[in-house]
Amino acid sequence: MNIDTYISSGVVESYVLGLADTQEAAEMEMLIPQYPELKKAIEEFEISLEVAAFANAVTPSEDTRKQLMLALQDDFVATVIPITKSEDTPKVIPFSNTTSTTQKSWVKYLAAASVILLVASAALNVYYYSKYNEASSQVTALLNEKNNLTADNQKMQVKYLDLFGNFGLMTDPNMVKVSMPGIKGKENNLATVFWDSKTKDVYLLANKLPEAPSDKQYQLWALVDGKPVDAGMLTDCNGICKLKVIEKAQAFAITLEKKGGSPTPNLNELYVMGNVRA
Repeated sequence: MNIDTYISSGVVESYVLGLADTQEAAEMEMLIPQYPELKKAIEEFEISLEVAAFANAVTPSEDTRKQLMLALQDDFVATVIPITKSEDTPKVIPFSNTTSTTQKSWVKYLAAASVILLVASAALNVYYYSKYNEASSQVTALLNEKNNLTADNQKMQVKYLDLFGNFGLMTDPNMVKVSMPGIKGKENNLATVFWDSKTKDVYLLANKLPEAPSDKQYQLWALVDGKPVDAGMLTDCNGICKLKVIEKAQAFAITLEKKGGSPTPNLNELYVMGNVRA
């Protein structure tokens, strides 16, 4: 058995995704212990699915949290004012008319102390207001980051829903699976058509196709009574792309065409091709 040809036929992807029929699964289980490269291919495809699922995972910035905590930690530290016990016995000063000069002096001291306290209080208010503004800016930054993460999570949820929908589509018993391996010289390429036998809708899974140049685009063709018929253009979609309705076909193929498509296939740019099983 040519194990490389067997691997490139798409049976590995079908086996991992649970799409292989009973005979294909049994054959795979028998061949895995005999061919280490087959087991490696299965592991690599499983890893690729995991990587694809978590490719857009976003980690919150640790620096932002640290800066916020550093900015706030000094503002909430309690200040302890030591209280000393005076061992001197308080002096009792009798009130009399002769103490008016002393009272005036105390009034002056109290007025000066009040001014000093007022100035100190104003300075503290300015300081704490500045620290409050800094903390508010940090909180605003964290809220913006949270909103961005929420938006990213919503996008990931949409992708996951699309992925689950694709799995349901591939396991539909009405679907005819057409594996399209790479032609000679392009053996590493692979794509799969899922053709709804009831609605005649055509879906395409580009398993392994090189990234198309910016001015070109992959085009799917259906071979109908020996003539190629345009089946749609491969666009940027999550997993499986829905293309055109094809009533009947004997085979499917993919070529690389100018952006927007071509009325006839460029056979010099043929990448993959597969026959429809009867």
